Amino acid sequence: MEATGDHDWIKGCTLPDHTELQERTLKTEQDIVIGDRCRIDYGLSGKDVVVCEFSKINGNIVASGDARIDNWCEINGDVIVEEDAYLGEGVKILGKLVVKGDLDIGDNVQIERGFEAKGWISIRNPMPVIIYIVMYLVAVLGIEKEEELSSVLEKLFGDDETAPTATPLMIPGGAVLNMQTFSVPEKMAVGVGCRLHGNIRAGSITVREEATIFGSLHAREGVSIARKTTVHGDVQSDGDVAIEQEAHILGNVSCKCLTLHEDARVDGVIRAPGGMKIERRAA
Repeated sequence: MEATGDHDWIKGCTLPDHTELQERTLKTEQDIVIGDRCRIDYGLSGKDVVVCEFSKINGNIVASGDARIDNWCEINGDVIVEEDAYLGEGVKILGKLVVKGDLDIGDNVQIERGFEAKGWISIRNPMPVIIYIVMYLVAVLGIEKEEELSSVLEKLFGDDETAPTATPLMIPGGAVLNMQTFSVPEKMAVGVGCRLHGNIRAGSITVREEATIFGSLHAREGVSIARKTTVHGDVQSDGDVAIEQEAHILGNVSCKCLTLHEDARVDGVIRAPGGMKIERRAA
């Protein structure tokens, strides 16, 4: 099976509305899809939780729906699943496993503190997670043809404000997430009302309304910060930055060109060698 990192459509990061990092758990009311070879130093809580191969989660996984953990993943905590669980070959769980539904389990799975399953237990290698993700995204995003997936996800990770509200939390392959850094290789889209801790590093960053970031933003390309969002740190970009009405940046802003609403607030120093444009409020 190929690693998911070879598939272009899972290279962006999106956090659904009202995602929060609270008490060392990244929590959302939506589904969670974690790409391959990620290193996440806190737990995950969502509906269906999907973790691709060779990833390491240093925390608990709590799924109100199903959980699918692919080959050779390591979970340094408990896995609590309200419905069915699917564990691939070589998965290692250092805590306990509690499954309210059925359990499909592959070869060489290690569960350090025992497991409890209320339904059927099948010892077999489950469907590869990469195949499941394609089927899942085609269904959840309402795509009729699999070929349309890339264009739909491009809109999803872009600046399109009409993105579906049931968008899953998606972390691309190779991402590094801890209390100091939230690092993804390409685009990152942060939903309305999110609360995050750590310095965000990405190719480009879009933060929607009323979010709170306890850290700095660093982007190789553009940064867009929507109204009433607060950033407790600096905003640095090699491209352009746009800061909308009533946004508050507590640190410095450094970029090529800056578009700043007159009702936005920047507490630190502004460096924009390409120029700064002030947007006025509507009459």
